Amino acid sequence: MARRAASLVWRGLVAVCLGCQLAAPAQPVAASSAAVPLRFGILPLGGAFESRNDWEPMLADLSRGLGRPVSVLSVNSYEALEQAIQRDQVDMAFLSGKMALDAVSQRRMNVVAQVTRHDGLPGYRALLLARKTGDRTTLKDLLAQPDRWRLARGESRSVSGFIVPQLQLFLPNHIAMETRFASEVVGTHQATALAVANGEADVATNNTADFERFRLQFPAEAERLQVIWESELIPHAQIVVRRDYSPEFQKKVQAFLVDYARAKGPRGDAERAVLKSLHDLAGFLPADNTSLLPAAKLAYQLARQSAMSAQWVNESARQARLQRIESGYAEQAAALRGAAP
Repeated sequence: MARRAASLVWRGLVAVCLGCQLAAPAQPVAASSAAVPLRFGILPLGGAFESRNDWEPMLADLSRGLGRPVSVLSVNSYEALEQAIQRDQVDMAFLSGKMALDAVSQRRMNVVAQVTRHDGLPGYRALLLARKTGDRTTLKDLLAQPDRWRLARGESRSVSGFIVPQLQLFLPNHIAMETRFASEVVGTHQATALAVANGEADVATNNTADFERFRLQFPAEAERLQVIWESELIPHAQIVVRRDYSPEFQKKVQAFLVDYARAKGPRGDAERAVLKSLHDLAGFLPADNTSLLPAAKLAYQLARQSAMSAQWVNESARQARLQRIESGYAEQAAALRGAAP
């Protein structure tokens, strides 16, 4: 069983080094060694190979900017990337709010930058997608009879694929996503949209950024879909670096990211083209761990909402759980601000 689990995790990881062999896992950080590759982990936005190919041009530029080889760790699931981070197999990563929050809260990573997009908005929105035709196409019908609908959603660590729809829509309507639907498919945003477009599910969680990309890659399938709900704004993803790298090295990474695609002339034009093909990014802003305070608040609100709607032996048990949630959130917020918990 252990060998089978290890095999499954390995199949979820795809490592490609830009001009080097992938470094052995869990080795001590050697920031001064130019020969040791930096391992950059990326979320599975489409398939693992697709995500890897999207990031390779920018990471090649990062390699040249830092004077170090950079390897790509592309995964098929949030869980596989989280396990790689916990095993110190990732030096830097592109993470959405919840995963970045977990990595920082576990004292493994620090935030150095936050992505920006061409629309200029400080975030994106979670979506629910349904087919344009058929008998299950409206939000009113979904909320009235969720047990008749087949759900395609993101993993529980996905902010737009699970956390925000659960918090802002389903739990307030007394619907738990994990138990109230006729069936569910769990996958990437691309996979969930395809499931509904191809008639394998009735409703899918998604987000504005990934659905824009889906429209370009799968125009025929996207034409079959409509948005039936959207959330409040969600802060953009972060770039994190392992905490045991020196502050000087973390600042060097931050400086590269902030300056990337800002130069005039051919080099800047080439870098801007790289970012546009990379999920239509506009660039990076300097950030620190306080940028995760909105993600911490979302996690706190979801935990509190879940506790309020759950069944308890008695009211004392509920109140004890709520108190633990309150104290845990206060400690986490203080740690993100750099204060003693």
